[in-house]
Amino acid sequence: MRYLLLIYQDEVAQSQWSGEEQAAEYQDYFAFSVESEKRGVSAGAALMPTNSATTVRVRNGKTLTTDGPFAETKEQLGGYFVLHCNDLDEAIEIAAKIPGARHGSIEIRPVMEIM
Repeated sequence: MRYLLLIYQDEVAQSQWSGEEQAAEYQDYFAFSVESEKRGVSAGAALMPTNSATTVRVRNGKTLTTDGPFAETKEQLGGYFVLHCNDLDEAIEIAAKIPGARHGSIEIRPVMEIM
């Protein structure tokens, strides 16, 4: 089964990290990526900050756009991985190794397989 692992972190707090803290985080993500590639990661990426986001809605046939994410929250979606796992237990095991889990949270969502 495929699982989407959504990485949520406090964007403001993270922007205040020192260069050394950022470099350590990137090294940890690189190591995680190498390990998870062996386990069947099919995709993964970091996202640009929320101030670069655009939210789209269609109401009464009109397209409406808003700068920023849909909801204001303490933690923002910062990246994701799509994994092939045997079950939820394996997805949890892998999610716990994502560096962002140490100071944010990882949401695990099964991917709906259509067809």
